[in-house]
Amino acid sequence: MRLSSLLASPSTCLFISAYVFPSANAQDRTTEQGEAQISDPSVECTPYQYPPVTNARNSFPPSWTVATIISGDSEAQAKYQDIESLIPNIPPKGTQPDSLVGDWGDFTYDPSDPDCWWTYAKCTTPKIPGPNTLGYGFDDGPNCSHNAFYDYLSSQEQKATMFYIGSNVMDWPLEAQRGLADGHEICMQMIKLVVGVTPTCWRPPFGDVDDRIRAIADALGLTTIMWQYDSNDWRVGSGNVTEADIDANYMDLITAAESGTFSTSGTMMLTHELNNFTMSEAVKFYDQLASAFSYLVPIGVALNVTTPYVEDGYTLPSFAEYISGTHTGSVTGSAGGSSDSSGISGSTSSGNSTMAKKSWATKVWLSRIGSFASVVLIAAIQLML
Repeated sequence: MRLSSLLASPSTCLFISAYVFPSANAQDRTTEQGEAQISDPSVECTPYQYPPVTNARNSFPPSWTVATIISGDSEAQAKYQDIESLIPNIPPKGTQPDSLVGDWGDFTYDPSDPDCWWTYAKCTTPKIPGPNTLGYGFDDGPNCSHNAFYDYLSSQEQKATMFYIGSNVMDWPLEAQRGLADGHEICMQMIKLVVGVTPTCWRPPFGDVDDRIRAIADALGLTTIMWQYDSNDWRVGSGNVTEADIDANYMDLITAAESGTFSTSGTMMLTHELNNFTMSEAVKFYDQLASAFSYLVPIGVALNVTTPYVEDGYTLPSFAEYISGTHTGSVTGSAGGSSDSSGISGSTSSGNSTMAKKSWATKVWLSRIGSFASVVLIAAIQLML
């Protein structure tokens, strides 16, 4: 995940010419089902009004800004006070505004890595338990023009883990709803108002996490998901990074899998639902990945997380179930967010009292956190409710 994706514009649209899907006779911009039928990216990326979001805009921090607490949110302040003692006394890394764009060039850090700062030395190596298994997922969605990409995943009966950005969900709510409706696992950042579920997993921008940020996430009931391989697909066109470089990164992973590198445990690769190129690369290399690995599964499935959300009524298949052909978990109730114009069938379960307590994570604002990973975590958490 990267910061400049937070500034991505609707013009980053998907045009996968190799896959042609029928257009809807009329463009329905009010339901998830109607939005999913649009095959013209220029129409997909034309802004629309979604009443539940429009009516609640003033209840959330402005999109595409560093989040600040909404005036009068006493519940968030109370939650911060509740977890404050659990947060290690570790200063934020770097200095804003440079640290907000992943620049720690002027920051001096102890080379012994006392804080397990992943940006500095990759102090942990995330692995997938299942041999020759790829935890399959995409960051920085939902992209406004992702229908062709999601249609392709559906045609392959492939589910993935989608790490949505809250501001993207606010801008493209029906696209976010499609992720859940298609059976993908949704991780941070996102908005419960739109999709109707509260994730229990998140991924820090740039992978910028240390023991302080881990403690905050843990206190909020969030599992931090990192990666082992990096496609660097978002870098193409910046500096001297070319499409051939990204192809080579994919091939490095494929070659490693074919040579038996993951014979005892699997892995994860960082890829993005960011723009035409990143999604097209995923399609381009899908068959080779599926051939090189025994299994491509959502990260939650790989980790046997069968209850991925705070709310009751949604499950993921276990790893054993998924590789046996059950690719979709159960939904008792609906996958919609607000009751108005969600466009997804059924009705959302409200969850039991224990899960309701966990949902405090959706309201907390940690006003003294400081680093970019913290700011985005807080922004996403606050936007989820």
